Amino acid sequence: MGIIVNRPAGSIDFPGLLVQLDIIEKSDQIQLPENAEMMKVMKGGPVDTGRGFVLHSSDFYIQDATLNIDDGISLTATVDILKAIAKGAGPKHAILALGYAGWAPGQLENEIQHNGWLHCDADPELIFGTDVDEKYARALRKIGIEAGMLSNDAGHA
Repeated sequence: MGIIVNRPAGSIDFPGLLVQLDIIEKSDQIQLPENAEMMKVMKGGPVDTGRGFVLHSSDFYIQDATLNIDDGISLTATVDILKAIAKGAGPKHAILALGYAGWAPGQLENEIQHNGWLHCDADPELIFGTDVDEKYARALRKIGIEAGMLSNDAGHA
């Protein structure tokens, strides 16, 4: 399972989504905490796009619902985290992804083995702190690559 973190969901904003899910009333939008107003909504991937996944800092945890991904990065996919964020009691950093990317068993490993992917270690600054338009270039720089150096053809040297 993968979550795309650099593709905004377009016209969907977090306060509007809270209204749509009946978590808040439309009139409550103006009273949301700043981190709820500014929370980014991403297209997490093409699978199950009606489902939300919150990637967030590890300062927030819901028993039996939060999965620690890495140092400083967790994932929660329940409405409880949305309610907590709306009340100002959620994680310090978070993005909401609608949907996810999925692969058949062994497919991702095969694609990586055949150089279909470049990968770098995730870090909270890359996921939460970087401007959406800069995430791709910053991830490439983490592994010592400039985007202009990439070729459409993959192979082994």
